[in-house]
This record gives sequence, C-alpha cells and structure tokens, in this order.
Amino acid sequence: MEILQITGAALVATFLALILKEQKPNFAFLLIVFTGCAIFLFLVDQIYLIINMIERLASDAKVNLIYVETILKIIGIAYIAEFAAQITKDAGQGAIASKIELGGKILILAMAIPILTVMIETILRLIPG
Repeated sequence: MEILQITGAALVATFLALILKEQKPNFAFLLIVFTGCAIFLFLVDQIYLIINMIERLASDAKVNLIYVETILKIIGIAYIAEFAAQITKDAGQGAIASKIELGGKILILAMAIPILTVMIETILRLIPG
C-alpha cells in the first residue's frame, strides 16, 4: 500500500504549501520540490526491481541487452525530463520547462536511432529482391 503513503505525504505537503504560500512563497516552493524528490527516492527500490525483472526477461528471451538498456535509458530520460519540467512549471518558468521537454525529446530521438537502424535493416533483409 505504498500509494497510500505517497498520496498521504503529497496531500500533507500540499496543505502545508498552501498555508506557507501566504507568508513564505519560497519555502512553499522548496517544500513542494522536497516532497517530489522524497517521493522519487521512495520509489527507487521499485524502479530497481522493475529494471532487474525486465533485464531478466530479456536475457531469458535471448534479446540483446544493448537494446533493452537503450529502451530503459529512453524511459528514464522521459521520466526525468517530465519531473524536471513539472518542477520548473511549478516555479512559474514555463519557457524553461518547454526547453527541458524539447531536450528530453531530442535525447530520446538520438538514443533511438540505433534501434531504428536495426529495425530498418531487418525489414530490408526480409524483403526479397
């Protein structure tokens, strides 16, 4: 029931931030950032278990681990970029948040090129001619 702990901590932080926002907006923002980071750190063990399970399944299926690692890195980039963009938006910096999202998308595309290349080469080998 980790979700109850996460939502409980998030709701308490939200109410505290609303109260603090009136008197000390900087502290309210820091509280929100701290809460977001704490939730992320709380989930690190779950993330580790998921990554190990995916790598084990890929190994059992005889899938090249380079591709699995690349996909996991792409997923990580997406989550980190989203997390950073949301914090930046919370700080009222929507323009910077947009640049973080753009950077994440470009990095994802750059990492996906080797996988796309292998897929295209495989399709071309299957086509007779």
